[in-house]
Amino acid sequence: MFKKPFAATAVALIIAGAASAQDQSIIVQSTTSTANSGLYDYLLPIFQNETGIQVNVVAVGTGQAIKNAENCDGDVLLVHAKASEEKFVADGFGTERTDLMYNDFVVVGPAADPAGVAGMNDVQGALAKIAESEAPFASRGDDSGTHKAEMALWKSADVDPTAASGGWYRETGSGMGATLNTGIGMGAYVMTDRATWISFENKQDYSVVVEGDQDMFNQYGVIPVNPAKCPSVNVDAAQTFADWLVSAEGQEAIAGFKVADQQLFFPNAPTN
Repeated sequence: MFKKPFAATAVALIIAGAASAQDQSIIVQSTTSTANSGLYDYLLPIFQNETGIQVNVVAVGTGQAIKNAENCDGDVLLVHAKASEEKFVADGFGTERTDLMYNDFVVVGPAADPAGVAGMNDVQGALAKIAESEAPFASRGDDSGTHKAEMALWKSADVDPTAASGGWYRETGSGMGATLNTGIGMGAYVMTDRATWISFENKQDYSVVVEGDQDMFNQYGVIPVNPAKCPSVNVDAAQTFADWLVSAEGQEAIAGFKVADQQLFFPNAPTN
């Protein structure tokens, strides 16, 4: 006569356990650059060990990450296209955007340097030389943060590379690592975030040829998704993660992440 109540209690405990596990899990929509660099492999175990919250990262281009978050397929957005991030918040999809960290973009190219841009720190001038010489250039072409930044630089150089699409200008539609592999395979110049380049193993005879222009600054931001738009958001866990990233401890952890003795991201969250 005790079997039915016991079974009901067991089921209730299972459901409660599942709900509790769900409460301790979030999805972060983020970029291939942060994932490819190994940053999350370094940061997330630290965070999970302290909070018990499991973070699942979906690494895509910034444009796709924002679309995914707008479709309520995530709890936190961590990307690098500030104007698009601010629009995401203004449209009600995010609660608040906070600067998190930065690095920079670089242009990498082969030792042959067919456009003669090696050593330049004027990125617009370098892009103009690449276009004039019709040297191969591989673009992500995927509406990522890197692609958005690249297109803004071409525009400021008064060049429309898409007019040469399929010729010297090749759009891969892929993430940063895949685009680097494709570009190197065809002897093309590639614009990449520095963190991915440092972590990238298939460099062959490639090196950084253009760097140091202030227009190549690369800012990342973190935004909890707004439950008013997406009721399924795990609000508490998402805010805990965002708060940890911008806290002194989270910022120290970001600064401590290095590859080949080089710091890949530089924390710059505002201090209270």
